[in-house]
Amino acid sequence: MVERDLYAPSAATLAGDNADIYFRRSCDILAAEQLNPVVAMEVFARRRARVCGLREAQALLRQVLGQEAEVWSLDEGDWIEPREVALRIRAPYRQFGLYETALLGMLSSETGWATAAAECVAAADGVPIISFGARHTHPEVSARMEYAAIVGGCAGCATPQGAALAGIEATGTMPHALILCLGDTLEAAEAFDRHIDAKVERIALVDTFKDEAEESLRVAAALGEKLWGVRLDTPSERGRVTAELVAEVRVRLDQAGHSHVKIAVSGGLDAERIGYFRAAGAPVDAFGVGSAISAAAPIDFTADIKEVAGRPVAKRGRIPGLTENPRLKRVEL
Repeated sequence: MVERDLYAPSAATLAGDNADIYFRRSCDILAAEQLNPVVAMEVFARRRARVCGLREAQALLRQVLGQEAEVWSLDEGDWIEPREVALRIRAPYRQFGLYETALLGMLSSETGWATAAAECVAAADGVPIISFGARHTHPEVSARMEYAAIVGGCAGCATPQGAALAGIEATGTMPHALILCLGDTLEAAEAFDRHIDAKVERIALVDTFKDEAEESLRVAAALGEKLWGVRLDTPSERGRVTAELVAEVRVRLDQAGHSHVKIAVSGGLDAERIGYFRAAGAPVDAFGVGSAISAAAPIDFTADIKEVAGRPVAKRGRIPGLTENPRLKRVEL
């Protein structure tokens, strides 16, 4: 599937059904007045952020703009400074005015997710992070969230659709549900090993029924070199995963000759909690992060018309004319 298909807008977006109604009315008024001025619109945020959503925005613009239009953009994943122009469009207004809501929404939501992911990645200081917050997000947008997490620096994500957008394979261990259905952690790990493609890493969840260290040793002894790692996801009712627990599991695995087995930690992690594990020197090999990314607040973007028919303009409080940004690159339409 080509990139343009992967990031293509929905039928509702193209129809303007999810646009603020005043943009549709503005386009209708201009059409009735037989006006369609060429305008230059600039899009920016007011805080430093990891910009994301530009690919989706560009895919939308490719479908609605004519050949005379011009688009400039930063690269997906760039860090942007406050008020730095991330996207500039020059085209007849009625070609794209209806889509201002969608363009800003794409950038605001995806940049919020990518920036939150980047903050967790920075806290992890080189330890890979897997995003699995899709369960906290509406399924119609969860893939965009997962993709944004990868743009923010996560090493993997849980859903196939999000992974496809990022050009990677989905990552996942096993849920508590599988272990509960089979009644035993080791039985679940062995069933996983029997039936799932050998290319998929074997990572056993070890907090369901028994002590985490005990379960880790059972699974490691049974799967041997095939076991990539164990995941600790101790619930808050049992005190959550601690740095001391990670250290104990590591020592016990090493003492039993399973030093190849890695340790992944998940459960209510955010940048602060990840920082706790790193500061304590806990031997964590991977973190799984959910709502700290998926529940991140959108980062507001603003769109300003700065030229009309080549004449510099601006609303009060803004400077008329184009804003200089040498980092912008011309986008192929």
